[in-house]
Amino acid sequence: MSESLHVVCPHCAAVNRLPAARLGEHPNCGQCRQALFSGSPIELTAGNFERQVGRSDLPVVVDFWAPWCGPCRSMAPAFAQACAELEPQVRFAKLNTENEQQLAARFNIRSIPTLAVFRNGREIARQSGALDLNTLKNWVRASLNKT
Repeated sequence: MSESLHVVCPHCAAVNRLPAARLGEHPNCGQCRQALFSGSPIELTAGNFERQVGRSDLPVVVDFWAPWCGPCRSMAPAFAQACAELEPQVRFAKLNTENEQQLAARFNIRSIPTLAVFRNGREIARQSGALDLNTLKNWVRASLNKT
């Protein structure tokens, strides 16, 4: 019997149970029928953060950013590319700290961009500053191998 994972739909936030072996088969949500993985980061808000990060069995890499931040904007293409390459083993998400100031304060975000890796709702790694694609992918992989 294969291990099953809980995967939260980025569209309707339904929690889907999916055999781990089927992650790479482009699965759809059982509720809204949309793709569970799009190859692009999802947008996190105060309304969906707990469900997306806390209910997912997949690790979630969160980019805490702001639209006025030059380094955030310069790292955005590398973050999107890393998402396209590492999904579905890892979920990538962006949280606009300008719009979600309480969440940014809750996680003690003092500089942006700040990246954080969450597993089972708990932060397991953090990195401040913009990263290029290869450094970002290596950091994500190293962060996941630490635990």
